Amino acid sequence: MMRKYELEPHQLTRACDLNCLPFETTEELEPLKAIMGQDRAVEAVKFGLKMKRKGYNIYVGGSWGTGRNSLVRHLSDAAAKLRTPPKDWLYVNNFKVARTPIAIGLPPGEGKEFIKSMGFIISFLKKEISNAFSGKDYENDRAGLLQEYSENTQVIIDELNEIGEKYGFRFAQNERGLISIPLKNNEPMTEEEYRNLTEEDFEKLKSESARLSIETSDLFNRLRGAEEQFRQKMLDLDAKTGRGIATFHLSEMFDKYRDNDAIVQYLNFLIDDIVENLERFKNDGGEEQATGPLAALMPRSSESFFDRYAINQFVNNDGKEHAPVVFASNPTYYNLLGGIEYKNELGVLKTDFTMIKPGLLHEANGGYLIVLAKDILTMPYAWKGLMRALLDDEITIESLGSQMGAIVSTTLKPQPIPLDVKIILIGDQYTYQLLYYYDEEFRKLFKVMADFDIEMDRNEDNIDKIARFIAKHCHEDGLRHFSRCAVGRVIEQSSRLADDQNKLSSHLNKLVDLIYEADSWADEDGAEIVESKHVDIALEMIEKRNNKIEEKVLEMFENGDYLLDVSGEKIGEINGLAVTGSGQYQFGKPTKITVSTYRGRAGIINIEREARTSGAIHDKGVMIISGYLGHKFAQDKPLALTASIVFEQLYSGIDGDSASSTELYALLSSLSEIPIRQSVAVTGSVNQRGEIQPIGGVNEKIHGYFKVCKLKGLNGEQGVIIPHQNVKNLMLSEEIIDAVKAGTFHIYSVHNIDEGIEILTGIQAGTMYPDGSYTKDSVYDRVNRKLQELIKPSPAELEALRVSKAIKAEDEEKEGAGNGKDSDPVNGNGNGSGSGKDDINEDGEGDPGPIPGQLPIEEPVEDEDEEDEEDKSLK
Repeated sequence: MMRKYELEPHQLTRACDLNCLPFETTEELEPLKAIMGQDRAVEAVKFGLKMKRKGYNIYVGGSWGTGRNSLVRHLSDAAAKLRTPPKDWLYVNNFKVARTPIAIGLPPGEGKEFIKSMGFIISFLKKEISNAFSGKDYENDRAGLLQEYSENTQVIIDELNEIGEKYGFRFAQNERGLISIPLKNNEPMTEEEYRNLTEEDFEKLKSESARLSIETSDLFNRLRGAEEQFRQKMLDLDAKTGRGIATFHLSEMFDKYRDNDAIVQYLNFLIDDIVENLERFKNDGGEEQATGPLAALMPRSSESFFDRYAINQFVNNDGKEHAPVVFASNPTYYNLLGGIEYKNELGVLKTDFTMIKPGLLHEANGGYLIVLAKDILTMPYAWKGLMRALLDDEITIESLGSQMGAIVSTTLKPQPIPLDVKIILIGDQYTYQLLYYYDEEFRKLFKVMADFDIEMDRNEDNIDKIARFIAKHCHEDGLRHFSRCAVGRVIEQSSRLADDQNKLSSHLNKLVDLIYEADSWADEDGAEIVESKHVDIALEMIEKRNNKIEEKVLEMFENGDYLLDVSGEKIGEINGLAVTGSGQYQFGKPTKITVSTYRGRAGIINIEREARTSGAIHDKGVMIISGYLGHKFAQDKPLALTASIVFEQLYSGIDGDSASSTELYALLSSLSEIPIRQSVAVTGSVNQRGEIQPIGGVNEKIHGYFKVCKLKGLNGEQGVIIPHQNVKNLMLSEEIIDAVKAGTFHIYSVHNIDEGIEILTGIQAGTMYPDGSYTKDSVYDRVNRKLQELIKPSPAELEALRVSKAIKAEDEEKEGAGNGKDSDPVNGNGNGSGSGKDDINEDGEGDPGPIPGQLPIEEPVEDEDEEDEEDKSLK
C-alpha cells in the first residue's frame, strides 16, 4: 500500500552523464574566460559601467563566494581599457592665500614635465636676478637715478645754505643726514670755538637756529620728498628689473599653458611673489644662517624660503594607458578622501602644500573604485565622506575633526578637485535593503543593482563551463588535470551544494577548494591526473574536518542520551527532522516530537513558544495546524480541546515551519489514538488545507536520520517522508541509495496530510461524507468522534451543573419569600417567589448559575459565540 509513495533509487540523485563530457582530461579543454551563470548580473554591471549620467553607481549584491569580486574586476578592467587615462593633479603654493593651495590639472604625463620646467626656471631665476642687479645696465640705471637725486637735492641744499648764511649757518651732509653748522667769520665754527661761546652768544645762536628751522621747513619737506621719490624709483627699478626677468623666462610657460586658467593664475602670483622677495634672489639665496647648539635642528632659512616654489605632484598618471581601476582594501576616511600630514619642528606641528596626500578617490578619479560595503560602513565617517563627494562631484580634503563638528586648529584648505568616478559597492542583499530604505542619498547615487545568483541551470552549456573552469585553475595554478569521471563528481557536488538536481551552485569558491584538495590527494596517491576517487576522498575529508559536533550528537544518540525510537509504534509521538550545524557545515538532527490532547478550550499550546525557544515562523506553523483542524473537523461543531506540542530535548531554540506537518501527524495520532510508526521520520510544511509544502535542507535531514538509524540498526522499516516538491532537490549519497536499493531504507514523497498519515499509521485517512462524517474507522473518523466526545460534558460536569441549578433555585425562592410585599405585580407570583417564567429554560429547568467556590467549566469569556453553543450543548 505504501509502495505508491516510495521513491525509486534513480530519483534520489542525478548522476552526471559522462557522455556530456567529450574529453578524457581537462588538459584537452580551453580554459574558461567568461563568467558562468550570472548573465543577469553581468548585464547590469556592464550597463552601469557604460552609463555616464550622475547617480548610476553600482551596487553588486549576492552571496559570498559567487565570484562577485572577480567578475567586477574583470568587467571594470575591460571598461577601463576603453577610456583614456585621467589628468595629472598638482598642488602649488597660493602666494596670495597660503592656506588655500591651488589645484592644477594637466593631461597625463605633463605634470612631471611642468614640475621639471618650473624647477629649472626657479633655479635659473635665482642666478639671473642676482646677475641682473650686479650688471652694467642696472648699475647705469641706478647711477642715473642717483645722479638725478643728487642734483635735485643739491639744488635744495644750495637754497638751504643761501638762507642759512643769513642766520650764520651752513648745511653739510654726514652719516646722520643733513645738519646745520654755525659759522664764525663765514667759516664753519670749530668745536673749541663752539664750547667757548658765551652764554649770550649761545642763546643768540640758538635763537637764530630756531628761526632758520622755521624758514627752511618747506625746503626740508622738499628734500624728504626727493628722498622718497628716489627710494620709490629705486624700488620701481628693482621691480621692473625683476619682473622683466621673471616674465621673460616664464613667457614660454604662459604661451604653453594659456588655456589652463589655474596655471596662468599661479604664474601671475609667482611673478608677484618673486618681485616682493627680490632681496632673496639678489643674494642668490644666500644669507646668514643660525649658529649655536640648535643650529643643527633648525632648517636652513634659504632652503626653507625657496620651498615655497616647490610643486606637489599630487596624482601622477604618467605612463597610464587607460582609466584606473582601484580596489579599496582599507577605506578609512583619510585613505578615501586624502589628508594633510604634519612635521614636528621643535615641538611645533607644521605643514604646507607639499604635505597634502591623495586618497583612493583621487587615485581612481577618471576611472573606477571598487569598495566592499562591510569595510566602508564600519569606518567612521568614511561613508558620509564618500556620499558628500559623489553629491558635490568634487573631492574636498578636510580634517576628520571638522566632520565631527569639533573645533579644529587652523590648517590648510586645499582647493577641491573635480570628481569623475564610478563607484562599485560590493555587499549582500541585507545591506542593500538597509541602505535603500534608510539612506536617501544611497537611492540617488546607486541606481544600478547587480544581483548575483546562487545557482544556475544544469544544462550542457554550464556543465561545459564548469569543466573549462576546472581546466582554467589547472593551467593557472599548476594543478594536475582532472579526468572525465572526476569532473563528473565535481558537477554532482555542485548540484548537491545547490540542493537541486536541475541546478548547479554558483558558489565557485567551494568548487575551487574542492579542486585544490582533490589535487592534493592525487599528489599523495602519486597519480598523474585527478580521478573521481580523489574527489571523493577530498569530500570525505572536508566533512571529517568539520563534523565534530555531528559526531558528538550521534554519540549521544548511540548512548541513549537523546531519546529516539526508530522502531515500533507509539501514539502521539513522531520523529521530526531539523538542520543544525556550525560554520560552513550543516547536518540533520532527528528530534522526538510529542503531543498530548485532552478536554479543554485552550486550543493548541506550543510549549516551545511558551518557553520562548521558538521563532515566529515556527509559531505560525503551529497556528496553521489550528486552522487545519477547524477547517477539517469544526464545520458543524465547536472545536473544544487542549493540545500541547513539544520538541523533546531541544534546548537551543527552533524556527521554521518545516515540522508543521510532523506536528500535525502526531496530533492526529493522539486524537485518533492510532499509533504512529517510529521508524519513519517526517519533514514538510503544511497549509490550512492539508497540502504539503516544500522545505529546505532535505538532503541534510535525510542523511542525519539515516546515520542515526544505521547506529541503532537498519531493520528494513526505516525511512523518511518528504514533500513531493523536494524530490528534485535530492542529491543523496551512494550509501543511502544502496540502502534504498537493498530495501533497508525508504524515501517517501507525499502531496498532502492524507497520504502522510496513511504511511505512518497504515490506515487510510478517510473520506468526508455530506453529513460531515468520515469513512468508518478511518483516521479522520476516529479524530472526528474524539472531538465529538470532547465537547460533551463529563459525568462530573453534569453533576456539578445539576447541583448548581438546585442551589440557584433555592436561593431565588428564599429571596422571593423575603420580598413578597414588594414583588412585581406583573412578573411576581404574588407569594414573594422570585421565580418567573423567564427563569425557566426550554427544558423546564431554572438556570442554577455557578456553584460557589467552584471554577467555571471551560467558559472563556473572549468567545461569546462558542460560549452560547456550549450552554446549549450542556442543556
